[in-house]
Amino acid sequence: MRLAQRIVRFFGHGGGVAFYLIGATLLLTAGSTLLFASTAYRKLQRDVARMVFDDNLALLESVQAGARSLDESIRQAGTAAEPPRDRPYLVVSIEDRRLWYKQGGELLFTTQVATGSGKTLVSEGGASQWKFDTPRGRLVVQSKEESPDWVPPDWHFVEEASKRHLGLARVAPGEPLVTSDGSVIAVRGDDLVQRGPDGSETVLTAAEGREIVVDGKIVVPPTGTNQRRYQGILGTHRLNLGNGYAIHGTNQPQTIGHAVSHGCVRVRNEDIDKLYEMVPVGTPVYIY
Repeated sequence: MRLAQRIVRFFGHGGGVAFYLIGATLLLTAGSTLLFASTAYRKLQRDVARMVFDDNLALLESVQAGARSLDESIRQAGTAAEPPRDRPYLVVSIEDRRLWYKQGGELLFTTQVATGSGKTLVSEGGASQWKFDTPRGRLVVQSKEESPDWVPPDWHFVEEASKRHLGLARVAPGEPLVTSDGSVIAVRGDDLVQRGPDGSETVLTAAEGREIVVDGKIVVPPTGTNQRRYQGILGTHRLNLGNGYAIHGTNQPQTIGHAVSHGCVRVRNEDIDKLYEMVPVGTPVYIY
């Protein structure tokens, strides 16, 4: 009896949650919206079922949050164009961390992915901050690359400096960095070089986790130099979605299936090899 009364109170006085669930059910009858919202709705159903089964309304807050999230996903899906019927398209579920390549009702390919961690990075002093989310909505494959290089954004150097308890030092063309031993780090052509007090010159090297460090500071090379270009990080291929986001391979296959990226959608190299061959430029990508 107590359980039944609680269920009645939930749907009779549950406020926005009950209406969210009813509204979600109605909205999910639309075919194009179902593509985006069904996974999130299934999670809501599981949460409500568990709440009723356990006679426990402590889950109400999490269900409310899930309903709001679903409502936002449905709103975004509703503003996007319907998936095309006459050509393939990609769908990525951030929650399920899975990608589908579909045409109409036919599934052409599916695999696990890694998505944005959702973490926020704040630079020292708070002058800049970055939120590492995978963007939701309708995007398009704008271009494709083989053996892509990664040009690390500024946040990479801020993140590395924070992890390693180091400072940051910038070098720009015409603005060399003088080090404590009397040498100079400067730009020469496409390279960052270090000139010693004796006039000798060395071309510097850099890679992820092996950045240039002098006097307790990570050197931030200017964009366009070879030291600001890392190889092998993005796997074998990349499908560019614009604004710095992409679907790409990885040198860390153990991260697939987790929320660990800085916003891009990662897949295993063998999967991006297949997608590179299958997916043409101009393909719609729906991320929810």
